[in-house]
Amino acid sequence: MKDFDSIPALMADLGKRAKDASRDLAFASAERKHAALIAAAEAVWNNRAQIIEANKKDLDYGRDKGLSPAMMDRLMLDEARIQCMVDGLRTVAEQTDPVGEVLAEWDMPSGLNIRRVRTPLGVIGVIYESRPNVTADAGALCLKSGNAVILRGGSESFHSSTAIHACLVEGLKAANLPEDAIQLVPTRDREAVQELLTMTDYVDVIVPRGGKGLVGLVQREARVPVFAHLEGIVHIYIDKAADPQKTLDVVLNAKTRRTGICGAAECLLVHQDIAETLGRDVIAALLAAGVEVHAAGALAIGGTVPASDDDWGKEFLDSIIAAKPVADIDEAIAHIRQYGSNHTDCIMTEDQSAADRFFERLDSAILMHNASTQFADGGEFGMGAEIGIATGKMHARGPVGAAQLTSFKYLVRGNGTTRA
Repeated sequence: MKDFDSIPALMADLGKRAKDASRDLAFASAERKHAALIAAAEAVWNNRAQIIEANKKDLDYGRDKGLSPAMMDRLMLDEARIQCMVDGLRTVAEQTDPVGEVLAEWDMPSGLNIRRVRTPLGVIGVIYESRPNVTADAGALCLKSGNAVILRGGSESFHSSTAIHACLVEGLKAANLPEDAIQLVPTRDREAVQELLTMTDYVDVIVPRGGKGLVGLVQREARVPVFAHLEGIVHIYIDKAADPQKTLDVVLNAKTRRTGICGAAECLLVHQDIAETLGRDVIAALLAAGVEVHAAGALAIGGTVPASDDDWGKEFLDSIIAAKPVADIDEAIAHIRQYGSNHTDCIMTEDQSAADRFFERLDSAILMHNASTQFADGGEFGMGAEIGIATGKMHARGPVGAAQLTSFKYLVRGNGTTRA
């Protein structure tokens, strides 16, 4: 890793080059962007041995830093995960190009024809932790949406991200697109993040993807607009009309498939009428799967840990879940409103009116019925990949794919038309 004499000068140079590249990329043809993504996918697969070798260095670094098992899982790359990256690049490549899409068109009595069309945001700064696959996901989505991007990966994923980034640049070269369209900050120095957050002359939006500490820092200090979610405090409410087998399958998958992702279930709310039956069965199944359950009330069976007030509203990102009985669906909704993070919440029920009430009265970015919260992912939403899940309400919400990385402009046509 190279040391740089002036981080501000380094970042200003990256920003200027990104801004210049964004102007060319904004009108690049769909065919050239498709070609770049396909070439990048081939480069990632052809260089998988080198990427895995680079990842070993990052895993060693992560162990030395004392990263948790969940964070180490986020960091780890193997051939199967690289295949997923390749699949994501190809899926994004095959999607309809959003740039230039006509969102609305109408004629005015004045004789004007007005069209509202999608246009790129410009330059996007992406700051992320641990997961090196974000390098490919973010690079692909920004390219597809006609945006240049400055990627700043976590210090622990430095080598992996560098190797993946090189493959993306190879794709840009193959398609004769500006190499500066996808840039990676070439230093672990934290000053680079501070600079990126204030580069209003060059950067149009910042997307942080990581834990509460990172996202909170970005939201506090950024002068550039931010798309962000602060935490994934994901709830599952088990209604009294829940199907037992569906519930067991969904809860176990939502908690245990991957504990370190933002869509992992963190809190279980169980209708009091079934707390001592299905509720306890679910708790027993979680315990058998090696999950540490912090339980309250009738769910506190042998092997659980007594729940404390600190367990509600907590993102564990580990093999831990909080659980409590609730009087009814309205108490579950009130609990989620108080402790949730507007990310993803789920109801397990066969009562459609209960599901409708849950959907109507909660305002999380993603609400699910009888489905694992691990599906809270842009790839699973058909977006190929995601740059993150936004929990705010301005511009983008939920999984942020290529279409969400665009704004719009109005194209107005007249025929010598003048205003009276």
